[in-house]
Amino acid sequence: MKHSRTTLLALIFFVVIICESNSSLANDETFTQCLTSNSDPKHPISSAVIFPGNRSYSSVLEAYIRNLRFNTSATPKPFLIIAATHESHVQAAVTCGRRHNLQMKTRSGGHDYDGLSYVTYSGKPFFVLDMFNLRSVDVDLASKTAWVQSGAILGEVYYYIWEKSKTLAYPAGICPTVGVGGHVSGGGYGNMMRKYGLTVDNTIDARMVDVNGNILDRKMMGEDLYWAINGGGGGSFGVVLAYKINLVEVPENVTVFRVSRTLEQNATEIVHQWQQVASVLPDELFIRVVIDVVNGTVSSQKTVRASFVGMFLGDATTLLSILNRRLPELGLVRSDCTETSWIQSVLFWTNIRVDTSETVLLQRNQTVNYLKRKSDYVREPISRTGLESIWKKMIELEIPTMAFNPYGGMMGRVPSTATPFPYRAGNLWKIQYGANWREDRLTNRYMELTRELYRFMTPYVSKNPRQSYFNYRDVDLGINSHDGVVRSYVEGERYGKKYFNGNFERLVKIKTRVDSGNFFRNEQSIPVKP
Repeated sequence: MKHSRTTLLALIFFVVIICESNSSLANDETFTQCLTSNSDPKHPISSAVIFPGNRSYSSVLEAYIRNLRFNTSATPKPFLIIAATHESHVQAAVTCGRRHNLQMKTRSGGHDYDGLSYVTYSGKPFFVLDMFNLRSVDVDLASKTAWVQSGAILGEVYYYIWEKSKTLAYPAGICPTVGVGGHVSGGGYGNMMRKYGLTVDNTIDARMVDVNGNILDRKMMGEDLYWAINGGGGGSFGVVLAYKINLVEVPENVTVFRVSRTLEQNATEIVHQWQQVASVLPDELFIRVVIDVVNGTVSSQKTVRASFVGMFLGDATTLLSILNRRLPELGLVRSDCTETSWIQSVLFWTNIRVDTSETVLLQRNQTVNYLKRKSDYVREPISRTGLESIWKKMIELEIPTMAFNPYGGMMGRVPSTATPFPYRAGNLWKIQYGANWREDRLTNRYMELTRELYRFMTPYVSKNPRQSYFNYRDVDLGINSHDGVVRSYVEGERYGKKYFNGNFERLVKIKTRVDSGNFFRNEQSIPVKP
């Protein structure tokens, strides 16, 4: 009886929401029958459709919310989740969502920093197409390629490659719980970017569902659309089911290190020298710098700490020879270095102890915080005086951090128009601003502190436009209300030019051709041309 009441309440809720979104629909059966009739009967969609009254609704929704800012009682919730287990479920979601004029959000790993894959800022009803069940990784050693479904996480991709080969890898992000769909389609990067470029520089095919519910591969979709979903974000053009990726060669052992220096330990001079050489070091060497504020060694005064985290595709002896010549200020010594397999280096970069079982990469759960992220690009070295001014501001603010990720190498050799990701040659490094916190009451303050540091950095970063990284989604750059084609384009141009620069108009042209009705949309999607 209790179960019947729950089902009835869910049904009533669903009918109300659907009627609000489209008054021409009389009841929920129209939409659910549409889903059933447009999916493969051999793979019934009924078990994949989850209503708010279902016992699994909250657990499925919350499993891939990676930012606690979007897991509060006030957060808009989807009226329905489709946890697709077969490609036909994706086709049905697109076909029926479009037919009934319902907004669909597509989620693979949930790492969208501002939650655009599973929340709405408009207050309008929406449903979530959740891809986490579509997670196969099919590695072909003979061709050194793999087909990877969008719902896989990076840790699974790395693990299943490693199972087949100890000298093949994939140049993608350092966080193993990030979903493939969003990461690859937005131009994902990792600590092999200087050697092998971005994820989108290493894709060779894709399968996607277009606005008509058809499944297309690269040949069928054509080079323009294939170009768009390789760095322009798949969510504006369709639903990417899988990517075919190139695997890259790595040595049996790589070298990793992590050393920290405070201002009292000459951090300013080391960072100043790092920015001169980080983008021109051998392609095999990637050195990230993380800047944060910590307690000083003298009294209770705060100081700035610079942590240098590196990976070298080679042995420690060669690494030390390079850095003793090119960055002696760092003072790296043999005891700072760890030689290990590439797969174990993934654990190192995730702050998991080296020698932990590689199966940890298959775990999808992670510690979740409230967080805010922003991004910038630096094109000219910052003077010592400039760095000292930045440190002073960071100590004042105390909370926000910055991560400097060096460019150069392959990143400078790929043309800016080769993929929608435009920021290649001429960029020294990318900045990621970040703040994490554990209590909702701190949200407004910590977000404003992060924005204040971002504003302070204006003189030191790119201009016209002030460049931003699409995969570090930031709604401070603008939100698209999709209220009329002209207004939508104007709003989309504000953030679109920052993310895609000169490639934005080509993305708009492709969007207009393949989805003129703007079904695939979110608060920062590519708009159609008026």
